[in-house]
Amino acid sequence: MANNLNSNNPNVEYEYRRRRNAEEMRHQVISFAISIFLTLVAFGAVYAGFDKWFVVPVILLLAVVQVIFQLYYFMHMGNKGHEAPQLFLYGGAIIGFSILLGFLTIVWW
Repeated sequence: MANNLNSNNPNVEYEYRRRRNAEEMRHQVISFAISIFLTLVAFGAVYAGFDKWFVVPVILLLAVVQVIFQLYYFMHMGNKGHEAPQLFLYGGAIIGFSILLGFLTIVWW
């Protein structure tokens, strides 16, 4: 599909924006449905009475997956032009994880 944003024909620009918005909305709905499904899986794991050594890692894994969905689909971090927010977000996550790991190491040893 050619980039028709600079066309002088307003109908072409309208159709391009309409298709792009429809595709983005489809991604939003799919991501929302997957997030709801993952939440139901987490509730189901707790409700089923599994051992806590199984349930806690599963819930944490599902939480990480939902955070990724939130960032890339709902907050549009996968789109072009979001490199600076990605840099600060991932840099902050790395620094926070390093500080947490450092404190845990100091406390446990």
